[in-house]
Amino acid sequence: MNRNRLFLASCVALVTTSMVFSIRGDILDALGADFHLNKEQLGQILSPAFWGFTLSIIVGGSMVDLFGMRRLLMLSGIGYVVAIMAVIFAPFPSGPVESIFTNGSCLILYAAMLTLGLSQGLVEGVINPLCSTLYPDNKTHRMNLLHAWWPGGLIIGGLLAYGITKVMGLDQGVDAATATLGWRIKLATILIAAVVYMVMISKEKFPATERVTAGVSNNQMFRDLLQPMFLILWFCMWLTSATELGTDQWVSSLVTNLTGMQGVLVLVYTAGIMFVMRFFGGPLAHKFSPFGLLTISAVLSAVGLYALGSISTTVGVFAAATIFGIGKTYFWPTMLGITSELFPKGGPVALAVMGGTGNLAIAFVIPIMGGWYDAGGAAATFKNVAVMPMVLIVLFLGLFLYFRSKGGYKAVELETS
Repeated sequence: MNRNRLFLASCVALVTTSMVFSIRGDILDALGADFHLNKEQLGQILSPAFWGFTLSIIVGGSMVDLFGMRRLLMLSGIGYVVAIMAVIFAPFPSGPVESIFTNGSCLILYAAMLTLGLSQGLVEGVINPLCSTLYPDNKTHRMNLLHAWWPGGLIIGGLLAYGITKVMGLDQGVDAATATLGWRIKLATILIAAVVYMVMISKEKFPATERVTAGVSNNQMFRDLLQPMFLILWFCMWLTSATELGTDQWVSSLVTNLTGMQGVLVLVYTAGIMFVMRFFGGPLAHKFSPFGLLTISAVLSAVGLYALGSISTTVGVFAAATIFGIGKTYFWPTMLGITSELFPKGGPVALAVMGGTGNLAIAFVIPIMGGWYDAGGAAATFKNVAVMPMVLIVLFLGLFLYFRSKGGYKAVELETS
């Protein structure tokens, strides 16, 4: 087993997943124009991607020990190829769409988004327990290093999208055929990353998961998920994910309509902040404790989001985005690191449930944000989302104080059977 190669392949698979996220966000307005959809309908079209992500990460995580990590990762790559080709070649409606569920073209788009979500979920369902198994003594730090490549993929996808926009002049009022070709080329770039990680894992040997190595039974694994602390974390995951990823999926369109600038640049900028700072996630979690770090993240996220809804200048937007970018950096990997450290008996299922919950939250919040967007505009949308990290401040601070009263945060260790 080549531990470094498996970790690198996991990073490339996560890059593919986040490229989908950033490029899909960049082409939303173009998709809406070609498929004659308003913002709320676009939210409905996007929603199955996150429902699929949720279903796939939970089911896939549960099947890791049964079917094997390599097979599930290969299946995710195939799903990316099929879904992207379906979106690229889907026919356009002839006019405005009354309901996406009665229009054949929109149903193809809906199914393709669902397939993308299923593929993304399989990636997360495999790489999280794989990382935990490869580095059992350094989970939170390694989770942050692995998930540094989520913003890494956002940067790659965002810059590719921006470059194609500039090269083709898509922001200069081009004809409809050129605009359509532009978003199709952007989507097609994701295929390259998917093929790369499939090739990397095709002949690699994968390890058994940590809980199998420790001899933890299926009953013990599922009982771990019923502990009160796990349920509290599960609730927190709803809010952390909606704050970070729900906003990210809309931010390109929101910022463009708020300031007139290319909003994808803000996504790339905040992703750059996350990419760099996640390399320091382990030391910061050690210094402040994981829940102390999450409390700080919630404070900064709330401030940054509210500021984004209050400022319309380019300089002001980047200043607010800096605060938000720093704030959202540690939500996802630290939540997964805590889950893996406090509930190791839960194995891949605990991580799958937590990751699936995060994506289920996005599936709910995406259309809600679209409705806010249609009703109140971009500024009101940012301010509404800011309420969620405000709630998280209270929850994470409470957990920080709870563990402090117990002598400090400590990871639970499993002995190999």
